[in-house]
Amino acid sequence: MSSDRKTVTVFLAVICGLLLAIVDVWFGWPLWGLPILAAVPALVAVALLARAGRRRRGVPPGLEPYLPVEPVERRSMRVSEVALPSTIEDYDFRFTATVRWCPVDGATGVPVVNPGGLAVQAVLQRARQITELRDARRSSLVQRELDGALGIMEPDASGLVLAMAEEVTLTLTEHDQARLDKLASVRKDEQVWEHERKWEQSRRAYLGDDVLKDPGSAVIWWLVKNDDHVERTVGDLGLLAQLSSAANNEDVPDRFRHLVPYPEPEPESEQAVHPGNAHVDEYTASYGSPTGEPFHEPTAGDRFEAFLRAADFKEGDPRRDLFALQVAKLVSAHGNTEVADDLEQRFRTPGEVDPEEPDPGFEN
Repeated sequence: MSSDRKTVTVFLAVICGLLLAIVDVWFGWPLWGLPILAAVPALVAVALLARAGRRRRGVPPGLEPYLPVEPVERRSMRVSEVALPSTIEDYDFRFTATVRWCPVDGATGVPVVNPGGLAVQAVLQRARQITELRDARRSSLVQRELDGALGIMEPDASGLVLAMAEEVTLTLTEHDQARLDKLASVRKDEQVWEHERKWEQSRRAYLGDDVLKDPGSAVIWWLVKNDDHVERTVGDLGLLAQLSSAANNEDVPDRFRHLVPYPEPEPESEQAVHPGNAHVDEYTASYGSPTGEPFHEPTAGDRFEAFLRAADFKEGDPRRDLFALQVAKLVSAHGNTEVADDLEQRFRTPGEVDPEEPDPGFEN
């Protein structure tokens, strides 16, 4: 019972006592009855006060946890964009939250402190213990984990404040997020390429080491592929033999050579090896190698002699030597004396007169 209700109870008891006294005087009751009449309101007042006290103390022990708790004074501070480490080097989380704290009851002999700083330090330390073990690519998942871990009031290391965090946000910088997205895309493309490469290697090994290792294996493979169409497989025997031989860098076996649809080319001749040098083969066939050694690159004289034969200048024809000497003069006049000397040695007959020099026995 409150003090106001106690005052009202006493006041009513006094009024009742006065009313009883007036009634006693009015009816002429004996004087010894006055104390009795005055005690009755006092006893009633005492009984009411005792009953109120028992009611106040009569709360069952089982209901005490459900009684309203006195409000605790809480203070808050906003922290923004605090860098917290992750498992990936140089990729830090950006932590933003509202830190709430309250002082610990019963702390005595405490020096002057900054409770807000202690609370923020405690929250960041708890958050760092989680983020430094988490992948930076899972920022949204780690944020939900921090919501639960930091949502409980816990004392700091000094035991002076209780701290928690609300409205937690955990992100990466825009550039870091773009880099991680690009790395993830490249890594996925690399995995796809690696699988495709292994698949291609497997197919090559299957075709080279099993299917096309010899014509017989190629025929069996082709027969299975064509649903046991024997006639079609027989018609493709030559093609399969040529294909398996090419796959193994070998010639087509003689027993399949007559079935090959595309015959092997004839060996290249000397003329094909040296295109445009047909006159060289003619010179070699007519005169052979001057030293008796294998074929060598023809000289200018060799080529000119082949030209004379192609121009139908017969051996022993005086016009042949005369024409050759005239060409040698022209070549010498243009500064190529080595070729000119070779032509003169080849086509000048001993004792023959230079066609451009006058005959010494001729006189005007």
